[in-house]
Amino acid sequence: MTGRLAFVESPVQLLNVLEWAHAQSPAAGGPTAPAGGTGGAADDLTLVVLSPTDPMSRGQLRRMGGLARDEGFTVRWQEARDGRGSLGRTLRDLAPLLRSAERVIVGDPFSRYVQLLLTLFAPKQLTVVDDGTATMEYAAQLARGERLVRWHRRGTGGPRELVLAPVTAAARRKLAPTRRRTVEIFTSLPVEPPPGTVVTANTFAWTRARFGPPRLTRGADLVGTSLVETGVVDPDRYARAVADLARTHGATRYFAHRRESTEKLHRIAVETGLEIVRPDLPLELIARRGPIGRTVVSFPSTVVHTLPLALAGTEVKVAVCEIAPEWLTANASPRAQGFLAGVAGSAGFEVDRLGTQSSQRLEFG
Repeated sequence: MTGRLAFVESPVQLLNVLEWAHAQSPAAGGPTAPAGGTGGAADDLTLVVLSPTDPMSRGQLRRMGGLARDEGFTVRWQEARDGRGSLGRTLRDLAPLLRSAERVIVGDPFSRYVQLLLTLFAPKQLTVVDDGTATMEYAAQLARGERLVRWHRRGTGGPRELVLAPVTAAARRKLAPTRRRTVEIFTSLPVEPPPGTVVTANTFAWTRARFGPPRLTRGADLVGTSLVETGVVDPDRYARAVADLARTHGATRYFAHRRESTEKLHRIAVETGLEIVRPDLPLELIARRGPIGRTVVSFPSTVVHTLPLALAGTEVKVAVCEIAPEWLTANASPRAQGFLAGVAGSAGFEVDRLGTQSSQRLEFG
């Protein structure tokens, strides 16, 4: 048996697999015998990187893979999207590992690649770790018995969706608990356990033990989002909001999301004077290593839940600026406003809520 097999497609997923492994160690109160730098689980956990195509993600994944190897884990880089024939080759390469794995850990239950793999080889034990706020939607859809659809997707009847419908339906069953399959959700987000699942808290204990505490700067830092790139938020509204936040809080740096376009980032730099920072690791690690501003302002995203955990014990204050309804594009999903409001509203008590630009509530309460 290969023991445990993790499929990751983003740097954050890989980070959260490391956090999950650390949580299994006896030092963290977990059941696994000591092995490797994490204090457990390194000997029988193989991380398979289903490599994306965009350079920023690939670069961060390479560096995260190096950290995982330093902790004693086996990391396998799989070129899963490098042209015709890559899907079949990937399935052939991974089939032996999947057949013998006792537990499979995935970071994105909405991934078509992961859904196809699980359809062909259903695990007896499944763990889902965070890949942004998608975990909240996965848990909610699982509890309601709905098909798995990303919250920002508007259409459901396109040709591609129709072709993949059987895979999605089968994956919905494979990603749900049964009498023969256990499902664990390992998350830092406020998630109600769907029937039959176990929710385990991700406290970012590995990140805190491995890095920091950081040196703090006097100013504020802004955290970017890819809501424009996914077609949810109007680019002009977003640019004005960033400028207003930078001016209000005296921000000097803008930490770009790995999926933000070069054109948008150039516009922000020119119009606001902010220094654009392209992180080479997930923001939780960048912030923990420092230097980081004493105030970190973000739009609704996972970081308003994860940064307070990663920066626990420091003097950094995290604040969230909500998305006003008029910022949304005409093509935004009808669920977008409610979902984003839920992400912001469910942040912990230690996170300041700034309201939206339209309500002119940008001062700290």
